[in-house]
Amino acid sequence: MPGKADPARGAVRKDWEAAFGSPPPPYLSVAFMRKALAHNAQCRAHGGLPSPLRRALRQIAIGHGVTESTRRIAKPGAQLVREWNGRTYRVEVVEDGYRMDGRTWRSLSAVAGHITGTTWSGPRFFGLTDRAGGRP
Repeated sequence: MPGKADPARGAVRKDWEAAFGSPPPPYLSVAFMRKALAHNAQCRAHGGLPSPLRRALRQIAIGHGVTESTRRIAKPGAQLVREWNGRTYRVEVVEDGYRMDGRTWRSLSAVAGHITGTTWSGPRFFGLTDRAGGRP
């Protein structure tokens, strides 16, 4: 019914203001606000995003490119080696991406995808991060 206040919305709105210090945008659904509040509670209880990811997100937020912001995994000049299906692949980290077999790729994930023919996390494929995205 138009004009009728939803009591659940009022309670969730109060929880939102307590958690985030300001009222929620008016267009957010109650279900979304509950999910955001649950995520906030998990971050407070168990810690938030890993520091390297937070740094990369800050760099992206101020206008740096995604590749530039996440390249801290391996610096230009580094050589990455991976054996896949009986072949050894060597990738060189260069200023504008990753070089393999005379071709430069914009991301390590693109290299991994080319090698395997499927979607992979490039850093994970080359053993630079573990399953959770942290360093091994």
